[in-house]
Amino acid sequence: MSNIDLIIEERAASIGKFMVGRLLPFREKRMVGPFIFIDHMGPVQMNERENMDVLPHPHIGLSTLTFLFEGSIMHRDTLGTEVEIKPGAVNWMTAGKGIVHSERTPEYLRHSTKAMHGLQIWVALPKELEFMEPEFFHIEKDQLPAWTDGALQYKLIAGEACGHSSAVPVYSKLYMIEIKSTATQTVEIGSELYGESGLYILEGSIESDGNVYQPKQLLVAKDSSLCSFTIHAGSTIYIFGGEPFPEERFIDWNFVATSKEILAEAKQKWIAQEFPKIKGEENEFVPYPMQKR
Repeated sequence: MSNIDLIIEERAASIGKFMVGRLLPFREKRMVGPFIFIDHMGPVQMNERENMDVLPHPHIGLSTLTFLFEGSIMHRDTLGTEVEIKPGAVNWMTAGKGIVHSERTPEYLRHSTKAMHGLQIWVALPKELEFMEPEFFHIEKDQLPAWTDGALQYKLIAGEACGHSSAVPVYSKLYMIEIKSTATQTVEIGSELYGESGLYILEGSIESDGNVYQPKQLLVAKDSSLCSFTIHAGSTIYIFGGEPFPEERFIDWNFVATSKEILAEAKQKWIAQEFPKIKGEENEFVPYPMQKR
């Protein structure tokens, strides 16, 4: 990746009982293509008394992409969805005009030791779709395109790239690619990319122009078409990005929108508890964080 424009280090952030490594948004780079928010969850080990319990909370104007490396999460939402996500699969939830969901340790794991490790990603919706009806899709890991190139194993998690198309139903031009290496090898992928591009190192390292980059770093390219680097043996990286939107995006808590007025309306609607309720979780919710405003 010889044209690195920016290096973003993970910053610690709290999501209740858990600490995460926040990558986006960043003060100098709010978005990469349509990708507007990325948290690296874990790795964390939990004992038989510790569980993940993210209570019902709302979203608007975005799609969430959950991708686990370890562990399991039970997803429930106001569409009536109840599905367990395991490593390698994709949960793709499009909030549109508004959805509420919860994320918890599955019941059968709540009294045992367990691990949690993965990525939580938000992808902003195009302006003309920010009020679309909410949707949810679960894509199993064997449904994702996978191929090899020498010592490299590729997987297309979402979008279109490298002549492949993921089953994840995205709403803009984007890509998210996993690359694992069993030996040191040069990666020449720039001609397959478009728009803006970021590279996240989960484990191992890459080398570009004599510089070595390590885990928990997000590298943002000046020009995705020039994406070329050396990946070291035993590394796992994620390349993501796509075509940026012409309009600015604003974030307030869990809401994404093209205007601050839309955010203000969503905030008041949540405070008044006017969003739909999850069946069986009607009395539980995450309060709007008033202390931050």
